[in-house]
Amino acid sequence: MIEVHDLSKRYGDKTAVDHLTFSVAPGRITGFLGPNGAGKSTTMRLILGLDRPNSGTATIGGIPYTALREPLRKVGALLEARAIHTGRSAYNHLWCLAQSQGLPRTRVDESLALVGLTEVARKRAGGFSLGMGQRLGIAAALLGDPQVLILDEPVNGLDPEGVLWIRNLMQSLAAAGKTVFVSSHLMSEMSQTAEHLIVIGRGRLIADESVEAIIARSSGQSVLVRTPQPAQLTKELERTNGSGTPVTVTTAADGALLVRGMTAPEIGEKASAARVVLHELTPQRASLEEAFMELTRDSVEYHTDAPSQDAPPPPAPESEAAE
Repeated sequence: MIEVHDLSKRYGDKTAVDHLTFSVAPGRITGFLGPNGAGKSTTMRLILGLDRPNSGTATIGGIPYTALREPLRKVGALLEARAIHTGRSAYNHLWCLAQSQGLPRTRVDESLALVGLTEVARKRAGGFSLGMGQRLGIAAALLGDPQVLILDEPVNGLDPEGVLWIRNLMQSLAAAGKTVFVSSHLMSEMSQTAEHLIVIGRGRLIADESVEAIIARSSGQSVLVRTPQPAQLTKELERTNGSGTPVTVTTAADGALLVRGMTAPEIGEKASAARVVLHELTPQRASLEEAFMELTRDSVEYHTDAPSQDAPPPPAPESEAAE
């Protein structure tokens, strides 16, 4: 288990991590999310002893990483896959790591096979593509068959087959009882992979709960309704319901109604009481991306205005205009 307690880190007058507390349990994949500059990478570096906190603690199995003996046997980490000696082969890179931890040579072969690099094991890592470098970094993280995995953007540079492979690998490791802590910007991937999420913004904890709970709390939850009596149903639904929650009804281009602030059973009961015929009543589940954007909208460092679909295209460069 990873445990972070009241962790803080400042660089000059900038606070990167601000009194952060959370734990990462074994047996499941825990996603680590936050906007750019939220403090995710700094937090991972603090957990791995690469930076010193100004206050608080970060432990793995109750012990700071720097106090672990033969740490690769206990913790595997991928922070920067390209941080390797480019003149070494993939095999020699892993063999050097294995020797430093007292690991047998067989673990090198097993790790290379696991990530699909056996055929290029003797090639220099400096000539690897981004995806191959990523696989080598994952092989290094798995080298000691550790109980804890800390992975920063593990799918970066991987093709679709590689993305599916790392997803299945993480799920199998979690199913085997290992602690898997994964940082990613890809909401679609996290929604398919993670069971629990730690969300931070500006170095502070925003959410620490299951993926389902975060999505369920999103205001993006709505119900799609189709009826031959839309005006009558809208009038009934826009009255404040019994819980005092305001209800909003919007009409889609095809005439369907999108209702927020009321559940499907509540809508059905109101329609029945008003003798309104319903042709469809379908709860609409918010996406993890929508829930994440809502959670972190006050923690984004740089806001941009999305261009309108009706806005004119930007002017062409002078060289193109001349043509």
